[in-house]
Amino acid sequence: MTGSFVICAVASTVFAAPAPIPLFNGEDLTGWYTFLRDRGRDNDPKKVFTVTDGVLRISGEEWGCITTVEEYADYHLAVEFRWGEAAHAPRADRARDSGVLLHSVGADGAYGGVWMHAIECQIIEGGTGDFIVVGDGSEDYAVTCPVAPEMQGQSHVYQPDGAPVTVHSGRINWWGRDAGWRDEKGFRGARDVEKPVGEWNLLECIARGGAITVRLNGVEVNRAVDCRPRQGRIQVQSEGAEIFFRRIELTPLDASP
Repeated sequence: MTGSFVICAVASTVFAAPAPIPLFNGEDLTGWYTFLRDRGRDNDPKKVFTVTDGVLRISGEEWGCITTVEEYADYHLAVEFRWGEAAHAPRADRARDSGVLLHSVGADGAYGGVWMHAIECQIIEGGTGDFIVVGDGSEDYAVTCPVAPEMQGQSHVYQPDGAPVTVHSGRINWWGRDAGWRDEKGFRGARDVEKPVGEWNLLECIARGGAITVRLNGVEVNRAVDCRPRQGRIQVQSEGAEIFFRRIELTPLDASP
């Protein structure tokens, strides 16, 4: 009896992971535009935004932001920042403040004459990782997070196994925000994950579908299970405090995990 053998070769395709996109090139603000209150777009006579030796300095002297020219959805955003010493009125003696605004849509300056409507990942002493809905109070702008039963003042607090709550304005605090937080320069809470002033921090925002996970120095500090809008531009704020950025990098993700 003669047997015949058929050998089938199965070809396997290996897909390379998407390469990170350096939104900040370390040389200039290519891919971004500036917007300042009462000055508008690309009008920065006081040099609020400057790049030196591969580092972006935002002086904080005027309220405004840099904004990406492109819109993005489904990404892992990695931002390395550290605080400087300078601060300006009316926040000269208050907690150092900035932020990264995700899914920014609509007109420049629509919110308070300064920012586009967006979902903010707050950067502030003692509160880095808070979510803030920078919206108009409508259903178009919202964040849904699992939260603790107890609130801190008027704000919910993220708790991974908590009941989901949706807000259309205001904030949802990161899980370790000090209940005794004070709006004063140099404030540090007992459970702060952020490093001391002058040291570099890694802030990561993982946006996929309607969800956003925020990690600070490798620790998950907040998570939205749903948000609106789900895509848009990215803004980085100037809000009274000197802050430096040495990396702003985005890696595209699939829409579903």
